[in-house]
Parts: sequence; C-alpha cells; structure tokens
Amino acid sequence: MTETAQNLTVEGFELGEPVLVCRWRLAGGRLPLENRHLRAFAARGVSLPLVSWAKQHIEWTLGDGAAEEPDGVLMIVVDEQGQAAMSVGPYAPLTSTDAVALAERAVHAQEEKHVAPETLWGARDGALYCALPEDAMLSGAASLVADLARTRRVAVRWGADPAEAGCEELFLVSDEHGIVPATDRAGEAGVRLAADYARLLDATRP
Repeated sequence: MTETAQNLTVEGFELGEPVLVCRWRLAGGRLPLENRHLRAFAARGVSLPLVSWAKQHIEWTLGDGAAEEPDGVLMIVVDEQGQAAMSVGPYAPLTSTDAVALAERAVHAQEEKHVAPETLWGARDGALYCALPEDAMLSGAASLVADLARTRRVAVRWGADPAEAGCEELFLVSDEHGIVPATDRAGEAGVRLAADYARLLDATRP
C-alpha cells in the first residue's frame, strides 16, 4: 500500500505478513469489473466470509473511501491468518510497455496463487493466443477479454505462449492497468480491446 492510501475499514488489528494482494482499477469511485473480480478473488482460496466482507465494503464504503482517488486503485491485502484490509491508492500508469517489459510482468504474475492478475496475450491470423490452459480460472480483466472474443467469434488458442507463437502483436491484460498493447508490437486486436476497456471505464463513471 502506498503512504497516501486511504483505509476503508478500521479492523482493530495489525495485519500480518501479506500472502495475497489484489489491485483493481476504479472509475469514478466505482469498480467496473466488480462481479468478475470477486469471482476471481474467491478462486484465490480465500474464505467465503472474506469474499462477503469484500463485497459488503465495496458496496457500502467504496464511494466515500475513493473520494480522493475516484480513478485510483482498490487494494485488498490478505495476511497468513486470513485477516484483510482494504484501501484506495492513486493509479500510476506503467512506465515501460514494450513487449519485453509486458512479458516480464506476466511471468511475475504467474507466481500469484491460483489466479494470475496479469497475463500476456497475442494475436495472429485472426486468433488470440494466451499461455494459460483453457480450464484456468481467469482474472477479472482476462475473463472480460475471453468473453469479448467469444462474442465476436474470435478463436482463442489456449496454452500457447504468445511470445513464442509468432504473434504479430502482443498486449498485457491486467486487473490494474486494463489492456496495454506493447509499444513495439501493437496491432488491431489489442488496440480494439484497449478501446473497449476505456469505454467500460467511461460507462462506469457516474
């Protein structure tokens, strides 16, 4: 958490060593992919009461808690005892968005338990490529991309690392940063999805 993060809850305990940190992008003090994020949160192995706690505080206190950073990032930190804290901090865009930097972020995100918050995707010959297996539990942002592909009847080649599949374009799919086309490997598919995500943020704002 940043020093400027604003606590949304007062729990009366000292949080232990973090074992899970979720960072979800806000828009106008609201959470655009709320249901998707909560499904992925549950799949990360947290308890049902903790999922209910997160949902309650998003519904009841997020508006006030995000007043200073309405387009910031909602952070949920869970410690080894299953205790959690929720806060809002400012959003900071990525400083490096070339293909190598995005691929490194995706590899690091695979270390997250059960659900990777960031994944690298690619496009080639009208299909999308993702290294995750077809039955993987997707993050909120990744499930949005998969559903958009399904709606548009765009094939997704699961289990195929886009960095090694000869993809003409690469882009990061992130719960915090949305859809980020690689500056040196941008293309139509990633740019279109990035525009879809931007419209979602705009539509979420009051």
